Amino acid sequence: MRWVNRQMRRSDRLLLGLVPILLLLLFYVVMAAQRHAANPADKILPLPSGMAEGMSALLFEADPLSGQFLFWADTLASLQRLGIGLGIATLLTLIVGLVLGTLPPVRATFGPLVTGIAVIPPIALLPILFIALGLGETAKIALIVLGIAPVMVRDIAAHVAALPREQIIKAQTLGAGSWQIMIRVALPQAMPRLFHAMRLALGPAWVFLISAEAIASDVGLGYRIFLVRRYLSMDIIIPYVAWITLLAILMDVALTFLSRRSFPWAHGESH
Repeated sequence: MRWVNRQMRRSDRLLLGLVPILLLLLFYVVMAAQRHAANPADKILPLPSGMAEGMSALLFEADPLSGQFLFWADTLASLQRLGIGLGIATLLTLIVGLVLGTLPPVRATFGPLVTGIAVIPPIALLPILFIALGLGETAKIALIVLGIAPVMVRDIAAHVAALPREQIIKAQTLGAGSWQIMIRVALPQAMPRLFHAMRLALGPAWVFLISAEAIASDVGLGYRIFLVRRYLSMDIIIPYVAWITLLAILMDVALTFLSRRSFPWAHGESH
């Protein structure tokens, strides 16, 4: 049987997916052990024991100044910013994307503007946002929204505009107006695509969040990474990066699960 025709069971997919991850971890441990054998004070590739020791204070000991457990305070602050930014961007995407995709005159008027905004590097807007909105939470959330919303809007608008014309004609034959077509025809078919757009936006959203926190913040995962980098504290940086990766994976899995449960027909499944 050709490989292109082979279908993998879920257990096999999980096992095969773990193999390269375990090999990468093994490769890291071997390299770290070699470096520490040559230089026990090496800080570039810390051993797992060193990372556990470095993280223990952030995880289980309250900070003398703030009284907070710094790791969990950083996580909560970053997730709040990310959640608000992603939520606002998703709401804007749903509204603007539906309008642009359903109404050709609106698409012709505002489509070029959305495209122009989407191609602007969001990081280049960071100084403008900090000057205009200050160094508080608003600028950080605005960066996430501006970074992902225009791209998501373009995707949803294009998806809605590409719906079969026959559906629009049938709805009009039954007496539906423009807004009824938008709500009853376009919206249900746009929702699975919206979940897909959110999954694709997660990576850029984390990038913009970490960038904003690194420049102007006093708490957050990005803030902590850039705070300890001056001390070459890889025993803190690597676990923080691994934690961000795990959070991103869990969010992606959650969105996939919600999409499959809410819209099984869009994934080739039956109710």
